[in-house]
Amino acid sequence: MGMSVIISEATEQDVEQIFRLQYLCFQSEAALYGNYRIDPLVQSLESVREEVAADRVFVARLGEEVVGSVHGRVTEDGAAAIGKLCVHPRLQGHGIGARLLRAAETALAEQHGATTFRLSAGHRSENGLRLYRRVGYVAVGTEQGRDGVPMVILEKAATSYAATA
Repeated sequence: MGMSVIISEATEQDVEQIFRLQYLCFQSEAALYGNYRIDPLVQSLESVREEVAADRVFVARLGEEVVGSVHGRVTEDGAAAIGKLCVHPRLQGHGIGARLLRAAETALAEQHGATTFRLSAGHRSENGLRLYRRVGYVAVGTEQGRDGVPMVILEKAATSYAATA
């Protein structure tokens, strides 16, 4: 009998697994751009710990293993900044990313009053861009990431978060 993937809020005990998972998952992104200095690959364990303490961070668990995560926080303009969505490579394509997004969107809208959801993805990150478009995000602009990677900025209204499947 197989185990189910459970989505829950991250705790201090998840920090090291999130740190390792991000490093694993974002290797393919780094390879796309030939840039191994992207934020999730150079982030320190301590800064992941600070994010888990300060932001809304959700994890997908398969038993005791963290197999996915996403970060979110409400910014000064009322928008929810969502980032670092990642799912273990062996489990991608099974809807875990969409479930993590839905958990973050629900918490940020219902508990923190977010009016808009905003995220960004590398311009060559077709899998991520496809997921975000499928769940209702629309490209609203571009920017240069701190690491030099060209990013697509996507948004959707918080009133449509229930449409994330």
